[in-house]
Amino acid sequence: MALETLKDVKKIGGFDVAEISDFTKERPLEFIVVNHKNNGLSFLIQNGPIKEVGVNGCQVDTIIETARTIIYGLNKKFPCRENSLAITKLEEALMWLNKRKVDRVDRGVEGFSKE
Repeated sequence: MALETLKDVKKIGGFDVAEISDFTKERPLEFIVVNHKNNGLSFLIQNGPIKEVGVNGCQVDTIIETARTIIYGLNKKFPCRENSLAITKLEEALMWLNKRKVDRVDRGVEGFSKE
């Protein structure tokens, strides 16, 4: 039921969401793949700093955004305080990750293997 909330979602975190009917088929090139038949969800995670190796996967924040999207969809069907709080905390996590990124951009180290 949770993945049903992703049925009409085409993008998350700027990445296309691919849908396949069976994981035995060749995996699409997209970094986020939903398999409704097997109730599966998979991500290709970025390997290395983007400015050093290019974009080859999604970031952890994309996984958090996906979780938020799923819980938001569930909360529309089955609203409750706990779902709303979980969404708030996921949004808070995204805010802190963005703050980290802004700080790294300001210091000129975003996208590189530097502190």
